[in-house]
Amino acid sequence: MTEPPPEAMFGSWMESSETDDQGATVYRPEGYDLPKRRGGGGGIELHPDGTVVAWEVGPDDAPRPVKGAWTREGPRHLRLTFPETGRPDRVVEVVEADNEVLRLRQAEPGGAGPATDARG
Repeated sequence: MTEPPPEAMFGSWMESSETDDQGATVYRPEGYDLPKRRGGGGGIELHPDGTVVAWEVGPDDAPRPVKGAWTREGPRHLRLTFPETGRPDRVVEVVEADNEVLRLRQAEPGGAGPATDARG
């Protein structure tokens, strides 16, 4: 039986410029005091109902939502799909999830290891 995803991963997260030695993208909760950077940063919203919103920085530096869905792909892996965009599915590993940080690492299907980044 597969364990449920960590409850702490649900919510609105803003991409941090922090580095991660595990190849993960670091997110902080909405409202966290992040340093300012040109173009801002992306973000992600994960909801218990299986929906996801990836916040991307548009050409005008304004955030724009990209709606999709997530499903379980193993004990600590999620498959992110954005069907209206034509993008391929992405599998991410939930490296860490608590009230202060969410770390997602892009993985090959089945969780084979790091690939690129976790953004949708």
